[in-house]
Amino acid sequence: MTDYIHPSLALFDEERTFPIISTCEHFAGSEKLILKALQLQDSLGPIFDITCDCEDGAAAGTEIEHAQMIVRILNSEANKHKMAGARIHDFTHPSWKTDVDILVAGAGELLSYITIPKATKTQQVNEVINYIQTVAGNNGIRREIPIHVLIETHGALRDVHEIATLPWIQVLDFGLMDFVSGHHGAIPATAMRSPGQFDHRLLSRAKSEVVAAALANGVVPAHNVTLDLKNVEVTFSDAHRARYEFGFLRMWSIYPTQINAIVDAMKPDYSEVLDASNILLAAQQAGWGPIQYAGELHDRATYRYFWELLQKAKKTGLTIPELAEQAFFS
Repeated sequence: MTDYIHPSLALFDEERTFPIISTCEHFAGSEKLILKALQLQDSLGPIFDITCDCEDGAAAGTEIEHAQMIVRILNSEANKHKMAGARIHDFTHPSWKTDVDILVAGAGELLSYITIPKATKTQQVNEVINYIQTVAGNNGIRREIPIHVLIETHGALRDVHEIATLPWIQVLDFGLMDFVSGHHGAIPATAMRSPGQFDHRLLSRAKSEVVAAALANGVVPAHNVTLDLKNVEVTFSDAHRARYEFGFLRMWSIYPTQINAIVDAMKPDYSEVLDASNILLAAQQAGWGPIQYAGELHDRATYRYFWELLQKAKKTGLTIPELAEQAFFS
């Protein structure tokens, strides 16, 4: 029997591969909401990440207790899928180092990521990352803890291409509301909603810049929240526009009903999943040399595209054809 080479080994030659992570990131601040989100994650399946929020979730004066609560939950049986990260306080807040101390020491092996908000320049992000790395090393944690950076200030947008090159960066998040507020009324409040958030020139420019910087450096671009909590059609439309007009590959959720709408809007088209499965199976049998499929030539460049697409489909809960499932995911 022929030993077939897996695409992860055949197609990337030990280079850094693009992160294949969930298309939806759900924010939860309080203990009650974090536990509810973990229960929902268990019922829906591992199709979204959960961000446990220290920045807006902790009441003033309870920052230590709040971070300790997150560590306790992440280490509990409630965290079945190990798909939860945390947002720390911003660089100017006196608690950001305490957040890192508690979270990394207590859950450094479990944290899916740490999100850094409201940076105004590359130097700040780099200092936070260096501190996270130091705390991780001091606690015997050898893994890279993925870092997500919120691009929500003029300075962060100015430095976004430099920020994207920093170590451990996995995601660049666009923060719409703080970004609009930072324009002192030059961008109207209506632009915090659709269609203004996509059509206003300053916002479309900012979003495009974040996506371009992320993708050029092998980083995932993540889109801002939808303010309309109850209308799933609005959330779906926002996620679809973010994905297919701007290139965002992930989006925030702030209400449980938004999760499925985001996943559905951003998941691959199933016809492409079928094509990807057939092309990759044929390529594997051909030793990853060029093939013809449906009258078209395919080689390593298209194989990479379809392998990433197939992994994204798996992350969104789409059913992978049985032969491809056995060949690539068993």
